[in-house]
Amino acid sequence: MTKVYGTGAYDFKRHRVAEYPVDSTTQVTDPKTGSALPNSITLLEIQRDRLTKIAEANWSKAGDGSKPIKPFDPNLVKEIYETELVVLGGRKTVPLQRVMILEVSQYLENYLWPNFDPETVSFEHVMSMILMVNEKFRENVAAWVCFYDRKDVFKAFIEKVLRLKEQGRSLRIAEKTNYLLFMINAFQSLEDEIVSETVLSLASLQSWLSLSYGRFQMELCLNTDLIKKWKRMIKREAKEVMKRGEPFDPSTMLEAKFLRNIIEEFLEVLDSKVFSYSHGDDEDNELVDANGFEKVNDACILYCERFMEFLIDLLSQLPTRRYLRPIVSDVAVVAKCHLSALYTHEKGKLFAQLVDLLQFYEGFEINDHVGTQLNDDEVLQSHYDRLQSFQLLAFKKIPKLRELALANIGGIHRRADLSKRLSVLSPEELKDLVCCKLKLVSREDPWSERVDFLIEVMVSFFEKQQSQKEAINALPLYPNEQIMWDESLVPSINYSGEGCLALPKLNLQFLTLHDYLLRNFNLFRLESTYEIREDIQEAVPHLLAYINHEGETAFRGWSRMAVPIREFKITEVKQPNIGEVKPSSVTAEVTFSISSYKARIRSEWNALKEHDVLFLLSIRPSFEPLSAEEAAKASVPQRLGLQFVRGCEVIEIRDEEGTLMNDFSGRIKRDEWKPPKGELRTVTVALDTAQYHMDVSDIAEKDAEDVYGTFNILMRRKPKENNFKAILESIRDLMNETCIVPDWLHNIFLGYGNPSAAQWTNMPDLLETVDFKDTFLDVDHLRECFSDYQVQFINSDGTENLHPRPPFRIRLPRMLKGNIHALPGNKKSSTASMNDVSKADDGSEREKLIVEAYIPPDPGPYPQDQPKQNSVRFTPTQIGAISSGIQPGLTMVVGPPGTGKTDTAVQILNVLYHNCPSQRTLIITHSNQALNDLFEKIMQRDVPARYLLRLGQGEQELATDLDFSRQGRVNAMLVRRLELLSEVERLARSLQLPEDVGYTCETAGYFWLLHVYSHWEQFLAACSGNEDKPTFVQDRFPFKEFFSNTPQPVFTGESFEKDMRAAKGCFRHLKTMFQELEECRAFELLKSTADRANYLMTKQAKIVAMTCTHAALKRKDFLQLGFKYDNLLMEESAQILEIETFIPMLLQRQEDGYARLKRCILIGDHHQLPPVVKNMAFQKYSHMDQSLFTRFVRLGIPYIELNAQGRARPSIAQLYNWRYRELGDLPYVKEADIFHKANAGFSYDYQLVDVPDYLGKGETAPSPWFYQNEGEAEYVVSVYMYMRLLGYPASKISILTTYNGQKLLIRDVINRRCVPYDFIGPPSKVTTVDKFQGQQNDFILLSLVRTRFVGHLRDVRRLVVAMSRARLGLYVFCRRFLFEQCYELQPTFQLLLQRPDHLALNLNETTSFTDRHVADPGLVQLVSSVEEMSGIVNFKMHQVYQARVMGHQFDQFSAYSGQVAPSLGGWEEQKSQRDSTSQHQPMGTDMPANSHDANGILPPESKPEEATEMEVLENGQDGDLSPENNLKENTDMDGDRGAPLQNRSIDENKME
Repeated sequence: MTKVYGTGAYDFKRHRVAEYPVDSTTQVTDPKTGSALPNSITLLEIQRDRLTKIAEANWSKAGDGSKPIKPFDPNLVKEIYETELVVLGGRKTVPLQRVMILEVSQYLENYLWPNFDPETVSFEHVMSMILMVNEKFRENVAAWVCFYDRKDVFKAFIEKVLRLKEQGRSLRIAEKTNYLLFMINAFQSLEDEIVSETVLSLASLQSWLSLSYGRFQMELCLNTDLIKKWKRMIKREAKEVMKRGEPFDPSTMLEAKFLRNIIEEFLEVLDSKVFSYSHGDDEDNELVDANGFEKVNDACILYCERFMEFLIDLLSQLPTRRYLRPIVSDVAVVAKCHLSALYTHEKGKLFAQLVDLLQFYEGFEINDHVGTQLNDDEVLQSHYDRLQSFQLLAFKKIPKLRELALANIGGIHRRADLSKRLSVLSPEELKDLVCCKLKLVSREDPWSERVDFLIEVMVSFFEKQQSQKEAINALPLYPNEQIMWDESLVPSINYSGEGCLALPKLNLQFLTLHDYLLRNFNLFRLESTYEIREDIQEAVPHLLAYINHEGETAFRGWSRMAVPIREFKITEVKQPNIGEVKPSSVTAEVTFSISSYKARIRSEWNALKEHDVLFLLSIRPSFEPLSAEEAAKASVPQRLGLQFVRGCEVIEIRDEEGTLMNDFSGRIKRDEWKPPKGELRTVTVALDTAQYHMDVSDIAEKDAEDVYGTFNILMRRKPKENNFKAILESIRDLMNETCIVPDWLHNIFLGYGNPSAAQWTNMPDLLETVDFKDTFLDVDHLRECFSDYQVQFINSDGTENLHPRPPFRIRLPRMLKGNIHALPGNKKSSTASMNDVSKADDGSEREKLIVEAYIPPDPGPYPQDQPKQNSVRFTPTQIGAISSGIQPGLTMVVGPPGTGKTDTAVQILNVLYHNCPSQRTLIITHSNQALNDLFEKIMQRDVPARYLLRLGQGEQELATDLDFSRQGRVNAMLVRRLELLSEVERLARSLQLPEDVGYTCETAGYFWLLHVYSHWEQFLAACSGNEDKPTFVQDRFPFKEFFSNTPQPVFTGESFEKDMRAAKGCFRHLKTMFQELEECRAFELLKSTADRANYLMTKQAKIVAMTCTHAALKRKDFLQLGFKYDNLLMEESAQILEIETFIPMLLQRQEDGYARLKRCILIGDHHQLPPVVKNMAFQKYSHMDQSLFTRFVRLGIPYIELNAQGRARPSIAQLYNWRYRELGDLPYVKEADIFHKANAGFSYDYQLVDVPDYLGKGETAPSPWFYQNEGEAEYVVSVYMYMRLLGYPASKISILTTYNGQKLLIRDVINRRCVPYDFIGPPSKVTTVDKFQGQQNDFILLSLVRTRFVGHLRDVRRLVVAMSRARLGLYVFCRRFLFEQCYELQPTFQLLLQRPDHLALNLNETTSFTDRHVADPGLVQLVSSVEEMSGIVNFKMHQVYQARVMGHQFDQFSAYSGQVAPSLGGWEEQKSQRDSTSQHQPMGTDMPANSHDANGILPPESKPEEATEMEVLENGQDGDLSPENNLKENTDMDGDRGAPLQNRSIDENKME
């Protein structure tokens, strides 16, 4: 049976994203090495670099291996550490470029780790390993993989790290920060067993040994069940120590003191190292400038920020929070941070934000020990209980606080009131109260002498905290200018991964659903803020704002997305709702003119509609333009003159005459609509009420400027990118609802409990017998799929069936539950089991599988009654996925490239529909393309079209005659109703009854009951007892006349049984007809289109499909309409953001506190690229690009991995199948002729082509991340032209690259070199690897661009996508030296480099067809350079030119005579191919080999002969020859084509 994989080293390697270039403004030169930072270093410099030479001599394995590698030298490690890796002062903790060079040279894998000996290892060795691991995390590549070979030694390494500070050596502040970063990374990798086993013990119950006695007593009183656990733990530890014969002192244990020590070390740095007023002796502390003023130590600030990040991480996941929170409270970290000088210092802004985040998580609304979320009432009650017991204590023991003791709670639970009442106590009394009576802080704490500290501790313990729900509801959904340009919240593109940010992280586990939603809400809000900020920075400069003579802002320029406001006025502010302070709504009117725009942009502004989001900007530029120096120092808002930004939502838009435009509410009837008049437009908008309340309060309290009187620009955004508000509202609504996730999914979703708890084998309400319908094609297919079982076929009556035929019902045995589990390391191939079917096996060893082969009832006499049949021969693994998908629970299917994910998903839907016809299924995908692919395949299965519905914008791209939108389905139902009613009339006529029974669906329903069904019952009664008369059915069947129009006679009169089966088929046809009419009845009763469409969606449709974005946008509408579904199937789920996966699970209201969702089927591939997150910081720091699918895999939730690909040649599949457990090939790719033939003109089917510097240059970056490589661009385009000249169809070739800059460069080269010649033209696609995910083509030309650092291709997921797009040919253009030594990419590049690294061509082949076998390279000619390739192409083009001139003089039919020169034959074939491709016929490589004739000329059938003649004539006269008539003139003009490139191919003019 199918294996289900859990987690493990093989399944999942840590990924986020791969590269952080350094900001171009910080091109500092390292004083020690003299080499500049990564953005200016060249490959040559890296090769000459001292570290590279040391690596080659000592550990590098990238060479040919002939050089002897020196033995390990610990002094070398020490010397590298001290001279290259130590940083003195500043915000940098490592010299980034030096670390990158060491990391790329595999310093950790080949030198530090193999030579790690716990007994003799030095401090420098351990610190070097820490730095290398940190760098791997910064570059987002798998960090722990290299440690797997010596797991036992890894424990010793972690032990060494934890005891590093016990060696008596004091660490520099940068070393402390690096140490802390290592701990952060370790605690973020709890899915790695080798890490979690070691580090989790640091935050275990043993850490409470470091608590003060008072706090320890208080915690045990609050959690009495821990007392037993505590005693057991002490007993166990004592026994272990006694064995070793040492005295037992629990407080000396590493687990007991580690966290306490590290916190106290941080407090010491915060207190004494951040600021200094005198010269320190330490090199880290040179902090006083020349005038003796206080100076800030940036390195210490970074350390403090990192420490806050460390504590936040530990408090935000339950396993570490449980025992850490009392320690954090005991030391009063938050109170001490609040009172520190850094908290209020201008340089401590990020630190202050992190402290606030720490305070939030310390007081998070959760029961730490049970893990349940506390609701608002419980939080309030515990707050009241706490205050009440304090008042009681004060009343009994502290006479001075008598007033506080008798006050009502409302009078003392605010910060100011509480501080004031506590101020009556003397310092000694206050200390006694806090340390002895309340035991909030230890007496020994030196801070306990400070009154402000004691009051801060008291106040933060007793004040009423704002509820998290209230805080979220009071938050504006639109960003304003303060958040937008706050670098610690919304970092710029140049985030390098070296500092930390005040952002939540999405890791493995969440505290509660509320915590999950909150983190996603904040991140999604900030990600959309970043995108809005980019749009503002793009639009505003085009307006050219200036101050006019009146001193007012005016605009000289214009912008497509922003328009000056003529008038802005607030028209209505409604009273607040009960219990709220903000207004219930604020409405404004904005008037603007579109007179300065051309028609196209006018129409974009006129298209504004309800719910579109706009932004109001206040621009006030400086009177004098900023000088270059001022502009460099100024912030972005200062440079733009931007004062305020406020968001708003369109309610309606009117033209100059006040007529409503774009109304969808039905107020304007269609026939009354008129085009808009005039050039002024007035938009009525709804402002954000929370933001308005804050602004108005500021005006009243702080005398701030009235924001709403200053707006002078209205900005819009592209509609596709502007849906953030609806999604944020959906998340906020979810936070205001109670428990929402099904119980069976709840714990797994948060990351706790048994990972396989939601697997179908552990679920109640299983389907005992499953009708697999058309899943199995024959008996052998079923036996192959259940090869571990002894399959026994029975009939419906239980007797044995000796000649079984599909369809089959299978009784899934209870034992199957046990067998489906597989250990993570279980490597037994399930593909092998397919070959074992024929083996003789002792029946007693294998369990029986009872399979019922049944004869399906006759579907009916008409062709349309016949069900559509599946023709896919599913593999055993796919059958396992289908079996799991139709059972309740969570099914996860990993689908490697080309393994038939969509076919599997469609069959799950098909079988599910037939087994559970009353249930409704929701399909979600990431892209419209995937949704349409899925939908088109469902329509080819036996699911009636009336039960399918497709929501959202992409419906119009469906390649089908039927319309599956809501409107289309309603119209189809109304048309179908008329067809059915006419059939009812015909039936009534055949029974000699009046035809008016077919007047409405209602009358037809009565007709069915009174006449049709009663006739059938009378007929059945008559038949019983007459089974021996063969013609009885034929004679007595009541509806014989109605069925007289069938293509074949219904009855034969040969046997009673045969005719009875046919009669039942006829009755089934009638039953279905009246059932459909019953379904049409609602559309008869409901009169409005909207009501009909909503009924269709909520009641009629059984399978509803939409994209995840549509689901998030329309959630509120779905809830209002009462949308319901039982099953959720999600395709591409590894490409969908975590929150966009979560929302589709919750598009329905609960039924009596119970979630209706029964199945959740997630299909995706976590080894391919993750969701797109535009801001690097959210991607890298917050892991926002982690999908729910990937997180589930990391958590170890069982999944089924499809294991046979049918896309690519087996040889090409080897380039990426190492990434999967056991990815084999389907028989089709091994047997089909197309995969056996070589690629004509090429010696190999795949090759790595080493591209040297071109015109003295490798990669260039005109702006950050905008990498280009001219040599690769020219080479790739030359190879594309070569393929076209051989006759390869353009539609079969795609050019991919890893960077946008290179994509644009290649497009420019194509426009210059290919587009002018109609016989070449552009390829099918030129795009990036990321954008091409999910697509494929026969031939892929791939440019990897980089020549200095590997860059983001180090993310193996990107490599997998790049290698798996090609079916027949893959040619990779890159710099060999760089990629061959990249550790993560080794398996692929080792395979690529087994072939020559110069492009190997077969120049004897002059057409796109060859009989040569793929394994035979033929006559190899190696291309030495870009220039040589250009020369080959120019020679071929010259041949084509000559052939065309000659061909124009020949008779037009000679092209098919076969009596022409080889070049002409090649050309004509290519011409024929090109023409036929334009007709969208499968050509060239896709054509079966036997369709070619012996000469390699394409058969005439591929193109009608007359059409070919006509086109050759036409093209010859008007098009094809014209560019060639004066070839010299043409190539000379080339330089003036306006291409934005300086480069020209050297040999291009040889074409003359």
